[in-house]
Amino acid sequence: MSDAAQPTIAEVRAAAEAVKAAIDRHLEAVSSPSAADDPAVSAAYEQLATAAIAYDQLLYEVYDEVTPFEVPGDEGPGGYHGPEQPEAISVLIRRDYHVVDPKRLRAQAERLDDSLTPGGGGEAGVNAAIGVLFGEYEPDEIAARSEEFGLEEADSTLWVAAAEPTEPGEWLPEPFDHADPQLLICRFDVSEVYDDEDLDD
Repeated sequence: MSDAAQPTIAEVRAAAEAVKAAIDRHLEAVSSPSAADDPAVSAAYEQLATAAIAYDQLLYEVYDEVTPFEVPGDEGPGGYHGPEQPEAISVLIRRDYHVVDPKRLRAQAERLDDSLTPGGGGEAGVNAAIGVLFGEYEPDEIAARSEEFGLEEADSTLWVAAAEPTEPGEWLPEPFDHADPQLLICRFDVSEVYDDEDLDD
């Protein structure tokens, strides 16, 4: 989450209407005579998934409630192949940032680590500053305070996947090598590209 204003009830209502409209478009596409080979079906599916995710997120932020819908991404043929009652889950998060104000980024790090100050003998470079900040703050706090740290939020995604219980430290050497799309229970994407698609619509 960023420091932007919280969504309003009107925005939740607008998102609900967008889901309704997307359902109508999807039904119209799949019921057309050429539905089997019509790219409009795929487009309608993606629009419906995007609208449903947006509504679910706003609903949670405003009312602390969720929908019963699960909208995985592109899982490939066959869809979800994981267990109905997984013994464990893995949450994989990727957040991208643009470094828009290196000076502010370094200043924040210098407040935490004296060795980064000009008189402290260390190198107050961007890489060093990033290491200090991510070593001091939880990723969620950095996301919430990104502007304060001279960062600008870009695309982000969160995957929740079924997993086998593991021993402590078992997967740490290769933490991101076993993300299986067929075990994906749900995913949530945040990107300006979705805003652009809404404007196109």
